[in-house]
Amino acid sequence: MNKAAGVQSIREALTGHNEDEDEDGRVTDDEEPRACGVCGDLAKGYHFNALTCEGCKGFFRRAIKRSTQLHCMFLNKCKITKNNRRSCQACRFRKCQAIGMRQEMVMSEKEVLERRIRIQTRKRLDAPIQLSSQQEETIQELLCGHRNSFDSAFYRFSDFRPIDRNVLPASEYNQSERDLSSLSPSSILSGSFKQQENQQDGEVRKGSVFTALPHVADLTTYMIQNIISFSKSLQDFRSLSMEDQIALLKGATFEMMQTRFNMVFNAKTGIWECGHITYCIDDAVRAGFQPLLLEPLLKFHHTLRKLGLQEEEYVLMQAMSLFSPDRPGVQQHSVIDKLHENLALTLKTWIDCKRTGPEKRLLYPKVMACLTEMRTMAEEYSKQVLQIQDVQPDVISPLIMEMVSKSPCNDDF
Repeated sequence: MNKAAGVQSIREALTGHNEDEDEDGRVTDDEEPRACGVCGDLAKGYHFNALTCEGCKGFFRRAIKRSTQLHCMFLNKCKITKNNRRSCQACRFRKCQAIGMRQEMVMSEKEVLERRIRIQTRKRLDAPIQLSSQQEETIQELLCGHRNSFDSAFYRFSDFRPIDRNVLPASEYNQSERDLSSLSPSSILSGSFKQQENQQDGEVRKGSVFTALPHVADLTTYMIQNIISFSKSLQDFRSLSMEDQIALLKGATFEMMQTRFNMVFNAKTGIWECGHITYCIDDAVRAGFQPLLLEPLLKFHHTLRKLGLQEEEYVLMQAMSLFSPDRPGVQQHSVIDKLHENLALTLKTWIDCKRTGPEKRLLYPKVMACLTEMRTMAEEYSKQVLQIQDVQPDVISPLIMEMVSKSPCNDDF
């Protein structure tokens, strides 16, 4: 004999409320019509543990909830029929109890409300999730702005200073690219940083400590310019005050830049494949960046890339970074907070609608965790850029310095 799932005892089975019952404990009866056990009228089903009509069902529920006691005007022996059932409420109530109608099966108003909420929640969960027209328009605007401002093949990246990789001979550099996939981020950075220290000892007097810095600075400037173009393409961004636009960009540029770089990151080789030029973590070391930033940064890129995000999810990540209301200097906090909330909901709805498979359930919290991880690295990035500028001045562009500085800026982008 099969037991009802979740039932711990017979008492629970008898007194529990089935989700397929109505709010008055009715269970549908598919047999031929039968008479109400109280008044003899046509019974529509079982109510509160007895076969009754709708009228006696409602009467029993009201009688249970009333505060005054019922009294018979005669000898408590009134015969209850369809025609006279309204004559004596006391005898009608006793008849209800006599045929087995149970007081404990009448739901309180609170229980009725809770049950309605459960049913509505179940219906919402069972209903197919769809993007609203506004959410679809938001995604299309982000995609359009992203595609117009991000050149994944880096064809528009030109007139840059050539990258100097003289810390490693070309043959050793190519070999290091092939070996990256079998090494941990810590081991890669450990070897690279020691080589950079040796190089600094030999070249510090020549004024060229960070050999890859000029090229990396040009690449970073190019990325920042594209991020500004993307931001300016968004109606919600343009509607903000200039002060808030600047505050949001200064706070989000590093995060948005890393999100874009992740789209060209090869997690198997640990190489950023930027069209005709490829980069490895050694290049960041040659540009002067330290393991305190680069170790978690490389780990972040592996983690995010392995999520297998689609383009729509990447652009929503960028927008969520951009519209972060807690950036220093933000004035229209409530407006930006609402934009951020809508973007987060759009991302979650997109994942629920478009994703399938077991990875779907945890994808949204994993993306949110990656956004949080980037924020923890942003301050260290700014700190290291300022340190590099002190060691090797006049190489980093004013735009980069403006982005990492803590002082407010009133210039128009």
